[in-house]
Amino acid sequence: MTDATCKRCGDALTDHQATDKHRSDKHRSDEHRSVAKRVLATSALAGLSLLLCYASLIRTSDPITFAQRQTVNRAIDLIGQKGFAREAFVLHSAANYRLTDNWWNRWVGHADAYAATNFPFEVVTLYPDFFSVPIDDVERAIILLHEARHLLGKGEPAAFADVWRSKKQLGWTIDTHGHTHVWKSVREFTTHYAPKLFQCGLEGQADCME
Repeated sequence: MTDATCKRCGDALTDHQATDKHRSDKHRSDEHRSVAKRVLATSALAGLSLLLCYASLIRTSDPITFAQRQTVNRAIDLIGQKGFAREAFVLHSAANYRLTDNWWNRWVGHADAYAATNFPFEVVTLYPDFFSVPIDDVERAIILLHEARHLLGKGEPAAFADVWRSKKQLGWTIDTHGHTHVWKSVREFTTHYAPKLFQCGLEGQADCME
């Protein structure tokens, strides 16, 4: 075998390898594009589903009135003034406040409540008791701070515990509000969802935040 022959064989072998590599690269590229298309299609479908669900929640419920919105705004402003800037921003800018239950709330049902939040749709339903039972904006701020925790993705145990730890910062104490219906109701639910907050004192039954 001559050098020329070896060279020709070598050239032929190199061309064949290059062709195989090109086919392999093209196959991988096609696979990547296919995966990207599937991910994009899935994301688009999920986004559309969320949008349609959000629209249905709004369509099957009634909004709060202008006067009620002013009441809500005062409570949110108080939350911001007391140092809860993130929660105030979410409550002001992200939440859509409704006065009646949407289809989801009616289907799931709920215990007696002042409000209910549909996460991740940021729909907050404020029931009549939210406007009539609290004695002042501080108590409404406490209720909305709880809902803000839900708007940020937290469940009931964390929401009740966080609010109970923050009550003094909002000016909601046993001395100022310990006699109210809201205080008694929130304390009862917090005891249920966050019992460790009430295991202080000599007998292990006192409020650890007092």
